[in-house]
Order: sequence, then C-alpha cells, then structure tokens
Amino acid sequence: METMSCPACGAEMATRPLAASLGEGSVSQCPDGHGVFLARADLGDLIEAENDWHRHAGQHTAPMPRITADMTAPPAAKAPPRAWVETLFE
Repeated sequence: METMSCPACGAEMATRPLAASLGEGSVSQCPDGHGVFLARADLGDLIEAENDWHRHAGQHTAPMPRITADMTAPPAAKAPPRAWVETLFE
C-alpha cells in the first residue's frame, strides 16, 4: 500500500493492519489525531464485527446500519445559523 498524507495537516499517515479476525485490511491514522482512513471493504468488515458484538452484548445496544453498494452519500448539511434570530426565518 502506498503512503498516504493526512488531508488536514499533510503529515504522513501511519498504516497498521486490522485485527487478524477482520481479515487482511489495514487502517491509516494521522499521527496528530486528525482522523483515520479505511478502504470501503475494511470499513464494512469493522461494521460487521461491531454488529456481531452488539448481537451478543445485550438488550441495551443497537446494531450499526449495514453498508451496501447501492448506498448514496447523505445530503449536504445546511450551514448552521449564525444567531438564534436566523432560526425564526427558515
């Protein structure tokens, strides 16, 4: 895998393998804590592992949604109002 740069700060992201139980995937992480990058398939594996955990954890947990190929990106969020008064005229 080629080296990745953090889009926030430009630092080289550190890559490490996922847990062996999740397959051959890897996660890249910004050394300054700006975030992580996962390939879509690796993210899917993590979500499946999370769902398995919730299935066995008890009644107070809920499974995460399943990622499918036909999903679309969520709509863009509106800009937050600059003041409470703006919320009156939406």
